[in-house]
Amino acid sequence: MSVMQLDAPVKPDQNSPWRFFNKGKWMTQVDLPDFLEKNLSPYEGNGDFLVGPTEQTRRLWEMIQKLSREEREKGGVLDIDVNTISSIVSHAPGYLDKSLERIVGLQTDEPFKRSIQPFGGIRMVIDSCEAYGYKLPEQMVKLFTEVRKTHNQAVFDAYTSEMRAARKAGIITGLPDAYGRGRIIGDYRRIALYGVDALIAYKQKDQLLLEIDELSDSTIRAREELSEQLRSLQELKKMARSYGHDIGLPARNATEAVQWTYYGYLAAIKEQNGAAMSLGRVSSFLDIYIERDLKEGALTEEQAQELVDHFIMKLRIVKFLRTPEYNELFSGDPTWVTEAIGGMSLNGATRVTRNSFRFLQTLYNLGPAPEPNLTVLWSTRLPQNFKEFCAKVSIETSSIQYENDDLMRPHYGDDYGIACCVSAMRIGKQMQFFGARANLAKALLYAINGGTDEKLGLQVAPVFAPVTSEVLEYNEVMQRYDQMLEWLARLYMNTLNVIHYMHDKYSYERLEMALHDREIFRTMACGIAGLSVVADSLSAIKHAKVTPVRNDNGIAVDFTIDGDYPQYGNNDERVDSIASGIVELFMNKLRKHKAYRGAVPTMSVLTITSNVVYGKKTGATPDGRKAGEPFAPGANPMHGRDKKGALASLNSVSKLPYEHALDGISNTFSIIPKALGREMSDRKRNLVALMDGYFGRMGHHLNVNVFDREQLLDAMEHPEKYPQLTIRVSGYAVNFTKLSREQQLDVINRTFHSKV
Repeated sequence: MSVMQLDAPVKPDQNSPWRFFNKGKWMTQVDLPDFLEKNLSPYEGNGDFLVGPTEQTRRLWEMIQKLSREEREKGGVLDIDVNTISSIVSHAPGYLDKSLERIVGLQTDEPFKRSIQPFGGIRMVIDSCEAYGYKLPEQMVKLFTEVRKTHNQAVFDAYTSEMRAARKAGIITGLPDAYGRGRIIGDYRRIALYGVDALIAYKQKDQLLLEIDELSDSTIRAREELSEQLRSLQELKKMARSYGHDIGLPARNATEAVQWTYYGYLAAIKEQNGAAMSLGRVSSFLDIYIERDLKEGALTEEQAQELVDHFIMKLRIVKFLRTPEYNELFSGDPTWVTEAIGGMSLNGATRVTRNSFRFLQTLYNLGPAPEPNLTVLWSTRLPQNFKEFCAKVSIETSSIQYENDDLMRPHYGDDYGIACCVSAMRIGKQMQFFGARANLAKALLYAINGGTDEKLGLQVAPVFAPVTSEVLEYNEVMQRYDQMLEWLARLYMNTLNVIHYMHDKYSYERLEMALHDREIFRTMACGIAGLSVVADSLSAIKHAKVTPVRNDNGIAVDFTIDGDYPQYGNNDERVDSIASGIVELFMNKLRKHKAYRGAVPTMSVLTITSNVVYGKKTGATPDGRKAGEPFAPGANPMHGRDKKGALASLNSVSKLPYEHALDGISNTFSIIPKALGREMSDRKRNLVALMDGYFGRMGHHLNVNVFDREQLLDAMEHPEKYPQLTIRVSGYAVNFTKLSREQQLDVINRTFHSKV
């Protein structure tokens, strides 16, 4: 890895931005982990110091709630600027109320006004505008169809007929070929700690290092990308200057540290509408500035919490322009502003700070909300007070997700964030090429039907001999399935290579990459859907008698099952081992193929809410699931099949091998309040014990929902009563009332555990 060196380090005297910070390598090179290790103040106390919202916070939040109501009443989008192509400097400064805001900056010149970002694809912009009653000017359409090529057009120019067929059939779905890929986390903290002028100097030095005798294609590309990065940093300064701030120099206090950090994130979302625009891991970093200001008497606790509340408010109103079809895949208008909180350091100290509490306190001061996607990095060694506070917040808001820091830290160190939902990466030193999911349940049907799609009746995969026996035999099906997965892994990787080649070429994330080291580690983030369907189907074939029901063309369109079979989610090794084996099998097939720019393939077991879409596109399966019925989300057992209680369900999921799913294993868990105990003290203690047990068994991820099914049924009929009802779905949270009725029913039909 390259090291970004400082030319002229700031002297930490009493007037400098670095006053009273402990010295270290971070002063002469960009080294955030060293800065955190030398300066962070671990906190093991409780939340008694926390305060409620100030009057300014309440007034601002009332404005946002009013705008949110108006947006819902207008059909989901309040306004669109159809005349301006969004860029870092495209819009004049925007405010909610300048006299009240501690943190300023909006994506456009007015709150809740959405911008257009056509570089990813003009058709998506046209369709999005028309869906909400707007029309894109013909001149704009002509520009991005006849003059300027888009990422989407380039991808479809390069797609093979095989790729197009697989996309249409839904064996590969949710590919970022019509929208921004996301999953790149700029290290926005660098702006606060070093200032933009220093970052520009770093990148200029990188350019000089690439002035060599022989310019290969990779060197030419690197030089062009560095030029774009430098341009974006200059525009970042210009944008901040329009709000009255000079971010060329480091932040001098906590307010500037939060504002400088937010400016970096704001610039990124003004340029890119990626499917996941994560924030990173800023809460404990900002705590260092807040602690210094508190000690200097420049800040009170009320002001510190107000600062955090106003920052979170801005993150909650991030808006992108999307099509209704996009909403079917990623429901509820999510942006995945994922912030990682807590965890442990490599030296054994906790990374929990007072600011970790303050960030979670916003769920009380502002009420529950899906964004930012607050993610607690759980360790069995976290301070007990923080564990219990997290449990309390989960029980009362269902707004937090948890990931296993003890599992991820050995892979990623102690300065990593979560990209999108569940995927870890080292901040500023790593990026992902994101690539949606392959439908393993449909692949199983292809194995049985000789590569013919059971819904379309078309030959999508290469012609294989179909399974023609009257009763499915496990070894025969597995042999055909293994062949089908070989084909799918190759096609999937080739498709992703096309997408990311073109995304780099036509929709490069210049500002986000400007906040990375020059030499970074890349992963190709693949994913699978339908794992529990496949596990149960293979279990049924192995342990019961499964007979295909074939149509006139010999295609298996349904299945009859005679006898019982072990079902995934009940801590039964007979089927849990099948699920684990499928994860390892497909990952090993992906590893065989070369990924774009030398990326290392990884895999997730994650569906977001697209488990509903995948189900629609997939015929009946040998586990008894009927055609069109939703899959289970992520790594979850199928709805209602985990019948032996919460612990058995969690045990099954915890067996999935993280080393073969380094992109993440999503588990969404719902339990009714009384199952955790009668009193809050009991509920907190039991939820902490449950999570310690699950993560101690190396479970990777857990969404925690604590509510009764009846509450969701009432919210379906009376959404006006639940404007902020937040639920965890599959790696992210959503306002329940923003889901379609079909998606709401899917959530309601999931298992609600009534016993531990």
